[in-house]
Amino acid sequence: MKPPLLPGLLAAAVFAAPAIVPTRSLAQDLSPSEDTVLKAHGSQEFSPYVGRNYPTKVLWGDQHLHTAISVDAGTMCRLGQEDAYRFARGEEVTATTGVRARLSRPLDWLVISDHAEMYGLMPQLLSGDPTILATEQGKRWYDALESGNKETMFATAMEIVASLQQPDPPFKSDDAVRNAWRAYTALADRYNEPGRFTALIGYEYTTRGGFNLHRNVIFRGDASVANQMIPFSQFDSQNPEDLWQALDEFRDRAGAQVLAIPHNGNLSNGLMFSVETNDGKPYTKELAELRASLETLVEVTQIKGDGESHPFLSPNDEFADYETWDDANLDGTEVKKKEMLQYEYARSALKIGLQLEKKLGVNPFKFGMAGGTDAHTALSAIEEDNFFGKHSGVEPDPHRYEHIVIKSPKDPTLTTYGWQQAASGRTAVWATENTREAIFDAMKRKETYATTGSRIMVRFFAGWEYAKQDALSRLPAGIGYEKGVPMGGDLRSAPEGKAPTFLVAAMKDPFSGNLDRIQIIKGWMNADGSTDERVYDVAWSDNRKPDADGKLPAVGNTVDVAGATWTNTIGTPELITVWKDPDFDPGQHAFYYARVIEIPTPRWTAYEAKRYGIKMPKEVPMITQERAYTSPIWYSP
Repeated sequence: MKPPLLPGLLAAAVFAAPAIVPTRSLAQDLSPSEDTVLKAHGSQEFSPYVGRNYPTKVLWGDQHLHTAISVDAGTMCRLGQEDAYRFARGEEVTATTGVRARLSRPLDWLVISDHAEMYGLMPQLLSGDPTILATEQGKRWYDALESGNKETMFATAMEIVASLQQPDPPFKSDDAVRNAWRAYTALADRYNEPGRFTALIGYEYTTRGGFNLHRNVIFRGDASVANQMIPFSQFDSQNPEDLWQALDEFRDRAGAQVLAIPHNGNLSNGLMFSVETNDGKPYTKELAELRASLETLVEVTQIKGDGESHPFLSPNDEFADYETWDDANLDGTEVKKKEMLQYEYARSALKIGLQLEKKLGVNPFKFGMAGGTDAHTALSAIEEDNFFGKHSGVEPDPHRYEHIVIKSPKDPTLTTYGWQQAASGRTAVWATENTREAIFDAMKRKETYATTGSRIMVRFFAGWEYAKQDALSRLPAGIGYEKGVPMGGDLRSAPEGKAPTFLVAAMKDPFSGNLDRIQIIKGWMNADGSTDERVYDVAWSDNRKPDADGKLPAVGNTVDVAGATWTNTIGTPELITVWKDPDFDPGQHAFYYARVIEIPTPRWTAYEAKRYGIKMPKEVPMITQERAYTSPIWYSP
């Protein structure tokens, strides 16, 4: 195995910061003229970094976090939006349960996406607001939530969440919502520090109850822009298409930009990526264009399960069954059927998008990849050894593995327990600088990737001219942009006799496991309109050899479960390669994305067992393989 090139790759253009150009000094005025220098050295500049104008920063963040402002979070969580910002920036805070908490590394950016429904109600209720306590329901909720009894508080929380499924809110005050929203946008502006930390403004639109057609709405601008609307909620409409219309009208009226990021299609029971509209009609070209313009990203991994693919949909993909939640819809009111799965997972939706594009001329599912925690604790803490859970009822304690996360009102077998939570996920964006505008623009062009929490570095490019020697360059990003397009981009009609080539590079998270392999997932549409997929292993560690069927042997396993540790004696810190599609058909529409897999490391449950000296039940997984999913690159004839 060739020696790792980690320091070189880190220092080179893949992850380097933009150069600072000083003003001319007296010493420079007395130096040889620029013409003389160019004549002496030829026409090329000496520095390889001169003129570099492509994204060189990978910025880590969470586009999906809830605080006590959200109705459901606020039933148990006592941390507010300012606590969330402080924690994300690397400060130490005290969690709702009284435990001190801190991230191993600060985030670069954050979206606090509190629920639009009755925005800010819970702090108003818990402060003992007289107008709310004057009602029988408000007084009963207040007494239950202040009781300190965990069972009573949880039951009340479930009752409050259930009240959101009614046509009208139990407490209605547009002024209260507007005031809470403006307090948040002002706070976001205060914590937004260009170049150091970005506080993007956003909220979550939550609809269809247990069928989870939820979206995180994110604004490009500041409070003066975001305040031109108040959060659009399910009490405005239960139809996501009405949300798109409202956001489109806002774009026109305010001259502003906004995105909506769907999440947890895996719990939508076949609705998230349906080929029909909300009222059961076929998609129109206009609706497909509207969705594609707003939903440029999809959250494919988070605490409530992974949404890249499913073993039923991808039976030949050994890594498809990762943190799978597939028993029912979100609240356990409807059992999952296998025919629903194709409309729930990202890879399948990308294939369906090719079919819709052929029919409509527009692909409504042409999205990139994002991750998010969806934590309702105000703590974006999803490191395996630092996992604070889905909500404050399952923050760290010796028995949280058996605590209830989601309770089914119909079937106890569909209840979700603490150990089933996934410590996931993160969004990485390739940006020119750490600002609202640069991060939003990266999301808009889909130059993003999702991880299950580990900060793996990934570059992914496609073109027609990459050669093997390009993988030897210490400036792969420079070659990547020069010869092709990055993740989120498009390849048009193939040159005669050419197949697409891909330059892909990955580097380990220094706090996590070595890399096992890089895979490229291809999906395509056949001439008859059917779709297919294939997973290619394109780079791997430890000089393994594929077997006669092309299957790569497993990397091995060094995890000591009892000690909650592992050794990086297998795998590699870095992988980089150029790969050419051996099965390319220039007449087929296709997409490609990279998936990077780490070696096995301890799951959060292993850390928990060691920390508290407990023995986990047999069904509890104790080992994980963290991964990253890049946004796709599409090929269109």
